[in-house]
Amino acid sequence: MSTPETTRTTGWVGWIWFAGLLLVMLGAFNIIQGFAAIFTDDVFVPTEGGGVILDVTGWGWTHLIIGLLALLAGFGLFSGATWARIFAVIVVMLNAIAQIASLNFHPVWSAIVIALDVLIIWALIVHGDELRETQF
Repeated sequence: MSTPETTRTTGWVGWIWFAGLLLVMLGAFNIIQGFAAIFTDDVFVPTEGGGVILDVTGWGWTHLIIGLLALLAGFGLFSGATWARIFAVIVVMLNAIAQIASLNFHPVWSAIVIALDVLIIWALIVHGDELRETQF
């Protein structure tokens, strides 16, 4: 007689909590970054030939929407649901892509956020199954 396969909860479940909290924090950061870009219409980007003035309002809306989705995904992770993990990974990947597009405007900030995105994806994919077993 075979026994059902169970996932053993380990100390790594803390990484999922960490990923959820980071996702909420990144969502808040994206919302702030989005509002800053929406209300600051033009950004000066220095180039070798002088400089370029860019309108970043569109990127502001992009960051604002991704930030709201990240907040939703972060809070959803605390339920332990599989859909929340999948949704969170998709939102974090979209956030990383948006941050790559923002590297010219905010290189250090975007690099930090991309690093946090990679850490969140790692925690969700490698140790995500353990969250399902935890009682909240």
